[in-house]
Amino acid sequence: MNPVYSIKAALQKIEQYCAYQERCHEEVIQKLRSMKMDSDEIDSIMVHLISANFLNEERFACSFARGKHRIKNWGKIRIVNELKSKKITQTLINIALKEISPEEYATTFHTLAERHWQSIRETNLMKKRKKFCDYMLRKGFESNLVFEKVKELEKLKED
Repeated sequence: MNPVYSIKAALQKIEQYCAYQERCHEEVIQKLRSMKMDSDEIDSIMVHLISANFLNEERFACSFARGKHRIKNWGKIRIVNELKSKKITQTLINIALKEISPEEYATTFHTLAERHWQSIRETNLMKKRKKFCDYMLRKGFESNLVFEKVKELEKLKED
């Protein structure tokens, strides 16, 4: 059973929630709803969090994009889709994607692709190609990059 929070207690709890890691507005609103706050209370708490700089969607989007790319090796498509699911605006998504330099993106892509290609223990080339492409596309890399890379990796095997 969830306890009923006073505005002051809810504010304190939600400040800690935001201070622990970057949050988007949607996550905070969900958390406040789970704390049984009504929409007027949610609005006043959100105003406080934004003005006290506990919440900043641009900071969240940039941190999210950097983290998911560097730690989980996600491509831009997956990052964009995840940010959209968190109701982040397209303008902020574009700013967030600038956090990943083209050099870093290319390096991550090639390292991940080569590592995954080596790890697939499939002798049938068509099945290996499908497994490789599915994996790289699931990670959110652009299909043209994936298909160019698979051709390159197959050529290396032939040489």
